[in-house]
Amino acid sequence: MLGMDLTVLNVALPGLQHDLEASSAEVQWIVDAYALVLGGTVLAVGAFTDSWGRRRSFVCGMAVCAAASVCGAFAAQPWQAVGARCLLGAGAALLMPATLAVLHDLFPEPVLRRRAIAAWAAVGGLGGVCGPVIGGWLVEQSSWRAGFWVNLPPAVLAIGLALVLVPESRSPRPSAFDAPGAALSIVGLTALVWAVIESPHRGWTSGWVVGVFACSLVLLAAFLLRQSRARAPMLPLSVLAAPRVSMGAGALAVVAFAAFGSLFVLTLYLQGVLGYSPLEAGVRTLPLPAGLAVGAAVSLPLQARRGQKTPIVLGLAVVSLSFVVLAGTSAGSGYGRCALFQLVIGVGSGLVGAAATESVMAAVPEQKTGLGSAVNDATRQIGSALGVAVQGAIVTGVFTSRLHASLDQHDASGELLAAADLSMLAVPGAAARLGPLAREATLAAAREAFADALTVTAVVAGTVTLVMSVAAARWLPRPVEHQHEDASARQGGGGELPGCAVGVGR
Repeated sequence: MLGMDLTVLNVALPGLQHDLEASSAEVQWIVDAYALVLGGTVLAVGAFTDSWGRRRSFVCGMAVCAAASVCGAFAAQPWQAVGARCLLGAGAALLMPATLAVLHDLFPEPVLRRRAIAAWAAVGGLGGVCGPVIGGWLVEQSSWRAGFWVNLPPAVLAIGLALVLVPESRSPRPSAFDAPGAALSIVGLTALVWAVIESPHRGWTSGWVVGVFACSLVLLAAFLLRQSRARAPMLPLSVLAAPRVSMGAGALAVVAFAAFGSLFVLTLYLQGVLGYSPLEAGVRTLPLPAGLAVGAAVSLPLQARRGQKTPIVLGLAVVSLSFVVLAGTSAGSGYGRCALFQLVIGVGSGLVGAAATESVMAAVPEQKTGLGSAVNDATRQIGSALGVAVQGAIVTGVFTSRLHASLDQHDASGELLAAADLSMLAVPGAAARLGPLAREATLAAAREAFADALTVTAVVAGTVTLVMSVAAARWLPRPVEHQHEDASARQGGGGELPGCAVGVGR
């Protein structure tokens, strides 16, 4: 459900924008608000989940999600939809750390735990990438409001089953909640993503954008300083200093940045350039979950043989390769190249997801599994939010610039130029009022402009994932259990290295 909520509204954007009379910036906020709040608050919530009770957090979070979905379904103004998505993100932040912490508690045996975490990662990823399909079907059967209503059945069912089947668990040594640290992290991350989202509309060098960027950096620096000095820090810096945590979390963030940002852009391409309906566009994103399933299936035996490092590095490299495919997209490429891109990025994302999650969880103490889950979730959701924001911003900026230049050469009307400021989805409606020749010329120019924007976005995202792949290859250590096996072989089967704890990775 939570994975689906990241993307279920993507194919519903034309109807949502029309019904709520929302601007392009408001539409992007409706999309981003969920991941922004989830990514900004999950760290603070996960810090007290261990002491408050993991099942209690799960049930309360589900109830908040159900209430937020009802509010969103009845939204009549853009700000109401944004508020509902924010509340949905807050509920998700309350329950998401509990899910992985519960699995960690129920499966103490390493092999079974690895399988459970792989299933957790695969289901969450499939929910996200299948969101456009589910959303497209719902939009065609009803309206964009069904994208909110769809959360109610699983929320109600999950609350009932959790109360019956999930045992309560909590940390035996709870620590005090770091309220100042939580406030600094939430405000700092929110400011950062706000600046990224607003940059295309206000300008990257505008006073507001530069000022908010600077404020976010100051607040996040203050957060790190607070964590280094607090008696009971929300996020002990020793946890982040562990390479398995920093590299694993970084890999999750980068893959989320690449996959969910590109999925958002692809829905615009499928509907605006190729002309598919919401459902048709959603169905044509199915190669991504297919690739994800293949990658996840390969990742598990690869981890068993080589540890987490190999699938993480290999997966990031495959994701980088997928953007080489996307960068060659032109206005006349059609759907084939788009399908190939999705299949390749899906395989790479599947390889990384379970391995990077296990890398993070294996490096945190048993009594801090809620915190480890929160680190996992925070980086994943921040990566998703920044992926949609950054890739959406690049596409919007390049598309608007190229299309304006093309329309200016043809002395286009003011109405058409105004439509170009909205999105690729708004151009066909404005061009429909023109004569046949002018309409075809305008649509051709828009398709060329969007293809150029897609290429620039692919280059940026591919570079980011390639850099992360090199970093993981350089700094991610081999799993402790594999180091033990090598040492035992060298010593003739002499057992563990002195002072090492399997799975801790300190």
